[in-house]
Amino acid sequence: MNRLSIVLLALAFQGLPALASAQEAFKTDAEPRINLPGLSQYAPADKPGDTAANGRTVQMEAALTEAGAPLGYGLTWRIFHPVLGPDGKLPLLATAEGGSAQFEFEPGEYFVHVAFGRAGVTKKLTVPKGGPVEKQHIVLEAGGLMLNAVSGIDARIPAGKLRFDIYKSGEGIDGEQQLVVEDVKPNNIVRLNAGTYHIVSEYGSVNAVIRSDIRVEAGKLTEAVIQHRAAQLTLKLVSEPGGEAIADTAWSILTSGGDVVSESVGAFPTIVLAEGDYTAIARNKTKVYQREFTVVAGRNSDVEVLLN
Repeated sequence: MNRLSIVLLALAFQGLPALASAQEAFKTDAEPRINLPGLSQYAPADKPGDTAANGRTVQMEAALTEAGAPLGYGLTWRIFHPVLGPDGKLPLLATAEGGSAQFEFEPGEYFVHVAFGRAGVTKKLTVPKGGPVEKQHIVLEAGGLMLNAVSGIDARIPAGKLRFDIYKSGEGIDGEQQLVVEDVKPNNIVRLNAGTYHIVSEYGSVNAVIRSDIRVEAGKLTEAVIQHRAAQLTLKLVSEPGGEAIADTAWSILTSGGDVVSESVGAFPTIVLAEGDYTAIARNKTKVYQREFTVVAGRNSDVEVLLN
């Protein structure tokens, strides 16, 4: 079993000076434009002519934590009718994107859902016929997660060879973990509800896989650096050490137990393997050559198989 090492850096955003920094930490390059449609054409009125008289404006805002400032970007608001439609789903009445929003409601009940990336909260809203309508302040209890990985102690891994899948911690009803988001690239911020998540990190496409549980704190950006016990290797069939690689060579890589973990064709294919002992088998024309080798974490190298 591969050993696991994770470095976690939680950036807490507490107090007045840090509130703006918290929002900047979760900011994306493109901020969505705000679209604020009304609900009058969907919501039921008591009788004809009541629509204009009964319309109520409701302000809405959302924050990462109870003490946090309202978010100014990155929110998606959705308003649903509380009664299921013919398709068995709650009818979507209106949406808005950006920061704080406002909607025109007819008196009645609604469901309000606000999303911040993969984080989200649903709240029931009752709009009265008379009296004041309070601003809706929704607490997301959300944070951010940014993932990266190294090979060995501190060998940098090319971003194109890394991917992360994020699952909910614990098993679901069917006994499997629920996928939250897949194919996350390094250094990308994923907005999530606070809680513990199961991370699967893949380096390359063979057997360098690390699993870990990471906790996301509300109002914080958690940076996790996962340590892979693996290395990148280039396979070569040569007539002499350091010689030119021979083309049209078929390769098989076997574990110390004899299991095939990789097959490829080429003069010098490149693969990533988890730390351990392997056998490289090279087939060229009618001849077969082989060599045993050891993968050391973080040590990228060439594996040369000699013709003789």
